[in-house]
Amino acid sequence: MKKLFALVAVTGLLSFGAFNKTFAQEETAADTTEMTTDSAMAEVVVEEVQEPVKEVIEEPAVVADQSFHQVLKTKFIEGGPEFMGIVLLCLILGLAIVIERIIYLNMATTNTDKLLKNVENALSSGGVDAAKEVCRNTAGPVASIFYQGLDRSHEGVEMVEKTVVSYGSVQMGLLEKGVSWISLFIALAPMLGFMGTVIGMIGAFDAIEAAGDISPSLVAGGIKVALLTTVFGLIVAMILQVFYNYIVAKVDSIVNDMEDASISLVDLLVKHELKK
Repeated sequence: MKKLFALVAVTGLLSFGAFNKTFAQEETAADTTEMTTDSAMAEVVVEEVQEPVKEVIEEPAVVADQSFHQVLKTKFIEGGPEFMGIVLLCLILGLAIVIERIIYLNMATTNTDKLLKNVENALSSGGVDAAKEVCRNTAGPVASIFYQGLDRSHEGVEMVEKTVVSYGSVQMGLLEKGVSWISLFIALAPMLGFMGTVIGMIGAFDAIEAAGDISPSLVAGGIKVALLTTVFGLIVAMILQVFYNYIVAKVDSIVNDMEDASISLVDLLVKHELKK
C-alpha cells in the first residue's frame, strides 16, 4: 500500500513538472508571436508616417525647378505665336510711348511760383525784355506761354490774354500727344486676346469633330491654350491702364498750373502798366 502511494505521488510530480514545462513553452511562443506582430505593426506605422513626409519634402523641389521667367515663357509659347506675338507687340509699343510721355511731362514740369517771382523781379528791374529773357532761359510750357504773352504786351492786356489762351491750347496739345495711342493699345490688347480665345475654341471643337469622341484631355488642352491669349491680353491692358492714368493725372496737373500762372502773369502786366 505504501509502495502504491509512493508510485502515485512520483507520477503526479512528474506530470505536474511536464505540464509546467509545456505551459512555459506555450507562453514563451505566445510572447514571441506578440512581439513579432507588434514589430511588424510598428514597421507598417513607421512606413505610413514616413511616406507623407517624403511627399511633402519632394513636392517643393518640383515646384522650385521652374522660375517665374520660365513659367511665363512656357505659357507664352503654349498660347501660340500668332496672337501672343501681336499682344506682346502692343505691350512694347505702349510702354515705349509711356516712357516717352513720362520723360516729357517730367521735363515740362515747372516751379511756377519761382518763375512768377523771377518774372516779377525782371519786370521791376529791366522791363519786358528782361522778363522775356528769364522765360527764354526756363524750360517748360509755362515759360513758353509767358514768353508769348510778354512778346505781345505792347499791344495791350487784352491781346496778352488772347495770346495766352491760344498758345496754352497749343501747349496742351503737345502735352497730350501720343496719349490716344496708349488708350488704343489698352483696348486692342484684350480684344486680340478674346479673338485668340474664340479661334482656339473653334480649333478645339474641330479636333473633337475629327476625333469623333470627346476626350477630356483634348478638350482641356484646347481650352487652356485658347484662354492663355485672353489672360495675356488682360495683363497688358492692366499694365498700360496704370501708366495711362498716371499720364492723364500729370497732364491735368500741368494744365492747371498753366492756367493759374497765366492769370498771375496778366495781373503782373497790369501792375507793371499802372506803375508806368
